[in-house]
Amino acid sequence: MVSVYAPQIGLPDDIKKLFWEDLDLVIQDVPRSEKLFIGGDFNGHIGVDSDGYDTVHGDIGFEERNNGGVSVLDFAVAYELLVVNSYFKKKEDHLVTFKSGSLETQIDYFLIRRIVGGLVRIVR
Repeated sequence: MVSVYAPQIGLPDDIKKLFWEDLDLVIQDVPRSEKLFIGGDFNGHIGVDSDGYDTVHGDIGFEERNNGGVSVLDFAVAYELLVVNSYFKKKEDHLVTFKSGSLETQIDYFLIRRIVGGLVRIVR
């Protein structure tokens, strides 16, 4: 189980790059035979549609994809992970993982190895 908190939008790209490099190092130490669960605040939007990420995105999401979301999806592709939040239909207010005033967004995701995807029944 890995818990993450990615750098926020607006921080320099070198800080964001360091986060992904550090996460790469952590994941590379987990044998492929082990179950892997990664959850947390990725500070990115994966968007509503899979749009080229069919192997990791289940066509359920919130808002439009941004660069942070592309990083999440690229990471998922590289490590054969599923963004399991995107595979379960929910009411819109259940998709929202951060709310402040009138701002509502989905930035928290749960990633698991594709080989154990069938074990997950719902993500909230």
